[in-house]
Amino acid sequence: MATFAMSDQLLVIIDPGARQTDGESVRIAKDVLSAGAAAKVCLPQGPEEFARALGRRGSRRPVVVGDDTALLRAVSLLHRERELAGCALSVVPVGETLTLAASLGLPTGAVAAARAVLDGAERRLDLLADDSGGLVLGGLAIPPAPVRVPTPAPMAGAARPWYRSLVRTLAPRPTRLSAIPTPGPTRLRVEVDGEALVDLDQPVESLSLAPATGGLAELEVHPLSVGAQAGPLRASGRTVTVTGPDFRYRADAAVSGPVRRRTWRVAERAWGLVLPAHG
Repeated sequence: MATFAMSDQLLVIIDPGARQTDGESVRIAKDVLSAGAAAKVCLPQGPEEFARALGRRGSRRPVVVGDDTALLRAVSLLHRERELAGCALSVVPVGETLTLAASLGLPTGAVAAARAVLDGAERRLDLLADDSGGLVLGGLAIPPAPVRVPTPAPMAGAARPWYRSLVRTLAPRPTRLSAIPTPGPTRLRVEVDGEALVDLDQPVESLSLAPATGGLAELEVHPLSVGAQAGPLRASGRTVTVTGPDFRYRADAAVSGPVRRRTWRVAERAWGLVLPAHG
C-alpha cells in the first residue's frame, strides 16, 4: 500500500449533507486535517459544485467529508473522467448513512478518520461496473431490502429548553424504513462467466453479489424453499448477468430499476482508497 507524506496538499470537499447532519464532526475533521497538512477547504452547495471542485483539484489529494452517497458520487465522477486509476481518494465519513464506508474499513469517528487521511496508506480495491455505467463498491442485493434510516445524533453541548421539548416530541417515533416494496420470490436467470447458475424455472428469494479479491465477484443465490430448506447457491466469477421479469436491486446506497437484464463485470484494483496504515 502506498503511504503519504504529511507535507501533501489536500483538497477537502465538505458535502452539504454532512454540514447539515453533523456540523460538529465536520468542524473537528477540518481542524485535524488543517493542523496536519496544507489543506484547501471547499464547501460546495450541491452536486454540480461538488463535481466542479473535484475536477479542479490539480495536484492536491482529494478528501471527501460526507456519507456513503458522497463517497459514491466522488468515485463515479472520477470513473466518468477516466481518472479513477490515478487518484487516491480519502474519505472522512460524516452523515446519516455510513454503512458502506465502515464496510470498506474507514473509521467512522471524525478524529480517527481524519488521522487516517494524514497517516494512512492507499489500498487498491476491486469494484463492479454494470452495463449502464453504474458502479458497485460494496455489494448489491435483489430484491432491495428496506434500509433503516438512523435517528440523527443529538446536538453537542447543553440543549436549550425548546430543543429538549422537540426531542421529547420526536423521540417516540420509530426508525423509518425506506418506502421500497418488498416483492415475493421472482424468477431470474443468473449466469456466471456465461454459465447458468439458476434458470427461470427456479423461483429465487434473494440474490447478493459483491466484489471479492483477485478480480473475482462472489455471488450467493437463495432459491425458494419448498418443503425441506434449500441451501444457498454460491459461485465466483468475473462477470455476472441477471435476466428476468422487471426487477429492482440495491447497489450500495441506491436502488435502481426496474430492469429486465443487467450485467456486472469486475474491475480489478480499479480504485484507491486511503485506509488506516495498520488495517
